[in-house]
Amino acid sequence: MSPTPFSIHALGRSDAPMMRAVLAMFGTAFEDKETYISSQPSTTYLERLLESDTFIALAALKDDEVVGAIAAYVLPKFEQERSEIYIYDLAVADAHRRQGIATALIMELKDIASLRGAYVIFVQADLVDDPAIALYTKLGTREGVLHFDIASGGSGAA
Repeated sequence: MSPTPFSIHALGRSDAPMMRAVLAMFGTAFEDKETYISSQPSTTYLERLLESDTFIALAALKDDEVVGAIAAYVLPKFEQERSEIYIYDLAVADAHRRQGIATALIMELKDIASLRGAYVIFVQADLVDDPAIALYTKLGTREGVLHFDIASGGSGAA
């Protein structure tokens, strides 16, 4: 039996309810409901984010259910008039994996990147996440980099 077809939807200002479904799917897929579900932003915040030129959200839908999604940021560059796109989160619900959904989401993001004049899309993968590494290796060039989290100063005052 073949998998149920899916569609890709680019979220806009009026899609805050769907963005909440994306957050719920991320929380389940990443086994991190605390981060993605417990303290969701207000609808006003989500609407501003979804209409922003620097944020892209795509949802993969099957029968109006979010089964996969990608959240990405457009990073305007300073050294040239161009931008990069950073894939912040990409996930597919367990029951819908291995059906080409993640690849389709990235391919749609590539089309959006081209329309927006971005010259590259980049993403990080944990060293222990073999499926993600295999997917990104299939679609791009692997670079050997290190990632560091630096805590903010807390007060925000200089």
